Amino acid sequence: MRTKDSSATGSWTLDNKHISSAVKNSCHPNLKMFLAALSFAYFAKALSGSYMKSTMTQLERRFDISSYLIGIIDGSFEVGNLLVIAFVSYFGAKLHRPKIIAVGCILMSFGTFLIAMPHFLIGRYNIETSVRSSVNSTNNLSPCAESLPESIRAGDRPSILPSKGCVRESGVPMWIYVFLGNVLRGIGETPVQPLGIAYIDDYAESENSALYIGCVQTISVIGPVFGYLLGSLCAKIYVDIGYVDMETVTISPGDARWVGAWWLGFLITGTITLISAVPFWFLPKSLPVPVDKHDTSCTPEQTRFIKDSPTMEHKFRPEEPASLHQMAKEFVPTLKSLLGNPVYIIYLCVTIIQFNSLIGMVTYKPKYIEQHYGQSASKANFLMGVINIPAVALGMFSGGVVMKKYKLDIMGAAKFTFGTSLLGYFLSLFFLAMGCDNSKVAGITVSYGGVGSSSHQEPSLFSDCNTDCLCSGREWDPVCGENGLTYVSPCLAGCTSSSGSGRNMVFENCRCVSLPSAPTENLTVTLGQCPREDSCDKIFPYFLALSVVSSFIISLGGTPGFVLLIRFIKPELKSLALGIHTLATRTLAGIPAPIYFGAIIDTTCLKWGYNLCGGRGACRIYNTSAYRIVYLGLALGLRTVSFFFCILGFALFKRHIKREEKNALANGNAEMESLSKEENSSTHCEQFVLASDCSPDRETHL
Repeated sequence: MRTKDSSATGSWTLDNKHISSAVKNSCHPNLKMFLAALSFAYFAKALSGSYMKSTMTQLERRFDISSYLIGIIDGSFEVGNLLVIAFVSYFGAKLHRPKIIAVGCILMSFGTFLIAMPHFLIGRYNIETSVRSSVNSTNNLSPCAESLPESIRAGDRPSILPSKGCVRESGVPMWIYVFLGNVLRGIGETPVQPLGIAYIDDYAESENSALYIGCVQTISVIGPVFGYLLGSLCAKIYVDIGYVDMETVTISPGDARWVGAWWLGFLITGTITLISAVPFWFLPKSLPVPVDKHDTSCTPEQTRFIKDSPTMEHKFRPEEPASLHQMAKEFVPTLKSLLGNPVYIIYLCVTIIQFNSLIGMVTYKPKYIEQHYGQSASKANFLMGVINIPAVALGMFSGGVVMKKYKLDIMGAAKFTFGTSLLGYFLSLFFLAMGCDNSKVAGITVSYGGVGSSSHQEPSLFSDCNTDCLCSGREWDPVCGENGLTYVSPCLAGCTSSSGSGRNMVFENCRCVSLPSAPTENLTVTLGQCPREDSCDKIFPYFLALSVVSSFIISLGGTPGFVLLIRFIKPELKSLALGIHTLATRTLAGIPAPIYFGAIIDTTCLKWGYNLCGGRGACRIYNTSAYRIVYLGLALGLRTVSFFFCILGFALFKRHIKREEKNALANGNAEMESLSKEENSSTHCEQFVLASDCSPDRETHL
């Protein structure tokens, strides 16, 4: 009897190996092709998305809008997701998923091209400047024009820009095209994540799915590396390159008025996104299901029967109902079942709060580097792409490797994710101590004597040394004095003459510029703001190092946290769960976070620019201390709140696991009884096989 049992067991083992090998060989080519196609699609959408983030300050300056409106434009991407994601996630799971992803990629590319369109519809970029030609000479420029009519009062001088520009801008707000293009990008991106990840998890072996998902997520983080590098390159190129003589441009990339060739990057990323749609048209609707995803209650003979049966050939999953009416009828009960899971609801709350913090931080981090540490937009984007983003990619990939190597169960993944998030939070607290003082700008942050802080009201821009110059208090044309102070304009510096041309222009006889050693001597000023103090330059490398370490540690929990979501949800609810998760995070985090972060940042502005029609434009200089407190304080405060939900989530999660273990034990006893009956009545084996429930769609045992 023992020999017979051993022989049977050996036969089952050989059959099992044969089946596993057959399934692996039949599914790997198509699965690998899908992995490659999905990785490229993730790369393309991450490339265009990160490039969009890198152009925020460029768009703000080009269209003369505030950070609040920039937040609305950034959140419009999530509006597009909101419109279709629930239906795409549910109905898309029952249709041809690869082709739906292909259509999404095409829509994304069209949206990206639409974003670039305003550049070709509006005129050349007019640099805000207060420099005027002298009455007596066509070569010499006299900022302080004392000979103007007395009727023109200080601060009320008309704009030097042509009035027809105001009509054109006010008739068609060009940033609306950027808004609509970003909405279309959001609609197109909708099917890529929920349908793509669910497709991998359905047809990859359980032990490999975490690694595959980690690889795809890693590729999606590599995309931003190139996105920010592309943003850095385009930010160095002047917006109207090829249309203007660069010798006449008097500002440099580090100037608050500089606008790079933002439109060029959108043409490049749109083309790449369009190419990413091609492979999905050649992929099948479904792939063979690995043996380990068949029900464990089926014997090897049952599994072989299902695979070898003529009626089951090329049909590895029971077909879903094709009727749209039937699918619509099942939608509400399915959604109710999903939202009735308390662990899923807590998971949503935690990720929504943490995504608010993450999205707000990422959206305005390049701007923070520019304003707080005095870096150019090009350098800020370069550092984000070369230093910060690779750390995130390495962390996400390492998280997937840790899960596979140590075979973390669902509770282990939850603890690992929480631990890395908490450690990263404590490290991020040190950012609050890495501050720089405000730039010394006469009449805004310091008095014209260079001591103390002055009122931030516009009248403080005027002093005894420039009241006769009839200057405008609205313009921003900063110059650096020999005394180390920045002045809002050559006129407000009291300069009466100039020499040189272009960026080498020097303004002379500046009555507001003086040195303590020679208070009566009129000194010169040069174009641009004065460089920041050495102490700020010394802090910046430590800021970058801490940013890399904290980003790596936090992202370590990214892949385990994502796998956690799809492991405690029933297989038939995975696509919908991923879709609702994406919908909730983007609706309650992706849309509002950039808006209220931008609105709070706007409150720290010290000097606003003005558009062609005289309305308020983009901010030129911020109170860096207040910026640091509100920006970092808000992000860290949100993460603090999320940890309280984590504690509640762990309590519910333990109860959920205990309940699943009891169910698994009960099912195991029932399976043992079935196997015993099968051995005692082998004559009814075929009938038993045909009647057994071998559906792979049963809930995953924990």
